[in-house]
Amino acid sequence: MGSDLTGKVALVLGAIKGIGREIGLSLARKGVRTALTYHDWETHLEEMKRYFARTGTPHLIIKTDLLKTGHIPKLIMRVIDTFGRLDILINNIERGGWPVVHGPYTEAQWDLEMATTLRAKWWVFNEALPHLKASEQGCVINFSSIAGVVGRSGPASHVFNDGYAAANRGISLLTETWARLGAPHVRVNEIMLGFIDSRHAENTRGWDLLTPGQRQAIVDRTLLNKTGKIQDVIGLVHYLVEGGSFMTGAVLRLDGGYVLGSEPVAPMPAGVL
Repeated sequence: MGSDLTGKVALVLGAIKGIGREIGLSLARKGVRTALTYHDWETHLEEMKRYFARTGTPHLIIKTDLLKTGHIPKLIMRVIDTFGRLDILINNIERGGWPVVHGPYTEAQWDLEMATTLRAKWWVFNEALPHLKASEQGCVINFSSIAGVVGRSGPASHVFNDGYAAANRGISLLTETWARLGAPHVRVNEIMLGFIDSRHAENTRGWDLLTPGQRQAIVDRTLLNKTGKIQDVIGLVHYLVEGGSFMTGAVLRLDGGYVLGSEPVAPMPAGVL
């Protein structure tokens, strides 16, 4: 896509707070016109409006329920009607995880996780794809979780439940399929998040519900011995949007080494020869 993003248009899903909002702001500060969706967490709305107004870049804040698939074509057309194009899709919507928050599954909770984490992503991409292709330099970033790799196991078993893990493994399959569908004019890549500030780590309700020992066990298993920051995510997003011109269908793990774990590497033996 190139380093000059001025005049490009991005649709950022789940942008009212946390990672979604900060990605949207970082793009707006580079001159990207942004369409930003939200559905709940309205207590953050006025703050969101103030932050984006300060960027001085045209933007559009849209309240929409992406679980109602009939709303999605209208969402995409509103973006096109307002800005005339679509270059970047930040697929930042999910629901679930956190056994310590949600407890045992109900049927409604299971269905909500699948509908948000998988179905809504698919519908948005499908509606956005013709416009991303028209850009001829389209870029899609899917967000997923290392839950799709580690599942409900080890220290993460307090954080990732079964359905959330299964849904996140499914996102990687979508990423690969969409990369084929978008080529050669739309690049589709995935950022698989570990324990990040506002996403399964600090500044989340679930993190505060873990005991100090449970939180420390997560950090101890992470090779870098810390949780990630939103700025780490933003840096990778900008690499994929502004650079990464030969990268599509890739899954980039941003987890500080949690998946690799803390197992020691044995010293090289002397050998017998």
